[in-house]
Amino acid sequence: MTALHQSQIKSLPLLARGKVRDMYAVGDDKLLIVASDRISAFDVILDDPIPGKGQVLTELTEFWLKKLAHVVPNHSTGIAPEDVVTAQERDQVAGRAMVVKRLKPVMVEAVARGYLIGSGWKDYQATAAVCGINLPAGLRLASKLPEPIFTPAAKAEVGAHDENVDFAHVVAEVGQDMAEHIRNVTLRLYGEAAAYAAEKGIIIADTKFEFGLDSSGTLHLMDEVLTPDSSRFWPADQYAEGSSPPSFDKQFVRDWLETQPWDKTAPAPRLPAEVIEKTAAKYREAVTRLVS
Repeated sequence: MTALHQSQIKSLPLLARGKVRDMYAVGDDKLLIVASDRISAFDVILDDPIPGKGQVLTELTEFWLKKLAHVVPNHSTGIAPEDVVTAQERDQVAGRAMVVKRLKPVMVEAVARGYLIGSGWKDYQATAAVCGINLPAGLRLASKLPEPIFTPAAKAEVGAHDENVDFAHVVAEVGQDMAEHIRNVTLRLYGEAAAYAAEKGIIIADTKFEFGLDSSGTLHLMDEVLTPDSSRFWPADQYAEGSSPPSFDKQFVRDWLETQPWDKTAPAPRLPAEVIEKTAAKYREAVTRLVS
């Protein structure tokens, strides 16, 4: 499979390139979002793409958007990406792109956590709380929380870390009513997805959602949804409290990079073929388990 490190759509105006996605304007009210095979680690985009990664992210996002459409409107238009580019450009979008509504982004990462891991674990160790939510004493790494919690983060510029914030920060950004709506929707999306994934032998430890508003102020789910890039997926049969379970994502890349003499600034070391292949296999396994 040939990897796509960067799309080159010339028939539409390029608006932005993120860590993974390239965004183009389709008229004034829609966007073409192309999921490349780029991969980042420690907030650095690597030179070596992971073949098929963009297709995995797109297939999972489309799957979840349909499955959770009853919870909240989303940015999907149903327009085929092949229909908005030239014939010569269709191979760049097939299976890895979506034509979506152009929305006003809510400048908050809406994070739901069901387990204590990552930055949440670090916050808990320091303060016994996460994003201002006090948690019981005695929790361990990867402990399941008494109930899922809403732990928002302030969006950072590309190359910087998102910063955990409390609910008051969200209220200040969007107002009390919309903040409560976002929290309720986030926890419902997570709850329904986690219950479904559990049937497939996968624990969704945490996930982040992004939202936007249409011209009438209606909240929409947008961007990627419940993918290995935006979530921690753990195999349930390998979960044990007190240790960090393996995950269906870029963990092979992170683990290998940690063994290298690298200061975690660009450029990153080049990835060996074995790491690329194992990482691609983990992404594919997530789709196979969840969508089949």
